[in-house]
Amino acid sequence: MEKQRSLLALIIVLVIAAITVIATIPVPLGLDLRGGSQLTIQVKTTEEIKEITERELEAVQKVVEGRINGLGVSEPVIQTVGTDKILVQLPGVNDPEQAEKVLGGTAQLEFRLQKPDTETQLLAFRVSETELKNKQEELRTSNDADAIAKNQEDIKKNQQSIAELFASTDPPLTGKYLKDAYGEPTQGNNWNVVLRFDTKGGELFADLTRKLAGTGRAIGIFLDNELISSPTVGVEFAATGITGGSAIITGRFQAEEANNLGVQLRGGALPVPVEIAERRTVGATLGQDSIQSSIYAGIGGLILVLIFMVVYYRLPGLIADVSLVIYSLLTWATFCLLGVTLTLPGIAGFILSIGMAVDANVLIFERTREELRAGKSLYRSVESGFYRAFSSILDSNVTTWIACAALFYLGSGLVKGFALTLALGVAVSMFTAITCSRTLMFIAISIPAWRKTELYCPNLTAANKTEVAR
Repeated sequence: MEKQRSLLALIIVLVIAAITVIATIPVPLGLDLRGGSQLTIQVKTTEEIKEITERELEAVQKVVEGRINGLGVSEPVIQTVGTDKILVQLPGVNDPEQAEKVLGGTAQLEFRLQKPDTETQLLAFRVSETELKNKQEELRTSNDADAIAKNQEDIKKNQQSIAELFASTDPPLTGKYLKDAYGEPTQGNNWNVVLRFDTKGGELFADLTRKLAGTGRAIGIFLDNELISSPTVGVEFAATGITGGSAIITGRFQAEEANNLGVQLRGGALPVPVEIAERRTVGATLGQDSIQSSIYAGIGGLILVLIFMVVYYRLPGLIADVSLVIYSLLTWATFCLLGVTLTLPGIAGFILSIGMAVDANVLIFERTREELRAGKSLYRSVESGFYRAFSSILDSNVTTWIACAALFYLGSGLVKGFALTLALGVAVSMFTAITCSRTLMFIAISIPAWRKTELYCPNLTAANKTEVAR
């Protein structure tokens, strides 16, 4: 009995902790519940690659997935459309332009050398670029298509003027030599960007930085002929350049800026050029009213299940209801802690796992009733019920986990969300059925007023009752 009390104390602690987590950490919602951005990426041919095959499309999709992972977007949907397009859905990203900056580059990445006596020109062009882009943001709220087109043309001309201030190295230092790039926090709220090259890239980078060290001229980091960063090199590297195959771009980067720059640099080797064919903001497809309706339907179904369990299984049914409530709290808290993105299929997986948790209790109680009808004592019947039902519960849950693993591995987007929520729910249901229900049942039969056999099996014959009472 002491063991049961300890387990009960543990269950109470877990319930309190789960309620605290649910109250403090919200569950992120997927694109179908909260909206986001949708981009259609057009994959283009080149002189070398005359036709987009499945191989090129798969390579582009892989790089796009890497960039999205770098953005930290949860539960994205990335899928091919036809033979030369990729559809990208980004839940919670309400600014498609932000995603386009990272996804839309052709990844023609190159590190260039700033020409002598161009420092003043570069500064002026960068100021002009900032002004033009700020104006572009203002024009987006208007309906003046001509003004928007004129401003975009001015931005392209400005970018071309900046590109003319830089020269390629010989041989060119391109993205194919870059092994990794990532943001790294420094003291305070500033971030740096770390670059790592392969052996050949390290040699070219050392030569480039040696030529620029202490001159005040910048390294031009270009993506699709657009300058995305222009760091300078300190005079201490004038003798040998920056050696070792790695470097740090210092500056007052914000975390998001450093992260996005690292993603752009890492994804700098797309096999073919791409462009954004379409971009739009997607509203929540279900809408707030539909979400509320789904919640009401789920709660209504759960209440009906709870009532059925009490009516049919009496006291064990009430205990199962308590276990189901505990299960729901623990599972939802697990979603919060793991950052599971909730989609409509994810909700379906959660509800289905509730049904599996009920199924485990049904197996246990039916086994218990069989033992009672066989004339065993109440304690032995409950003990045998859990013991005999365990193998069936384990088998059913293992097969469900196998199905979830297959769906998660082979599926994508919303299918993965369904598989993940179902798998987590089944895992928690194992705990609540075997631990919570068992603990509460043994505590119940330790109370004299709750040892009446009709509370557990109302249809026992008089002979069976006599045997159970012994």
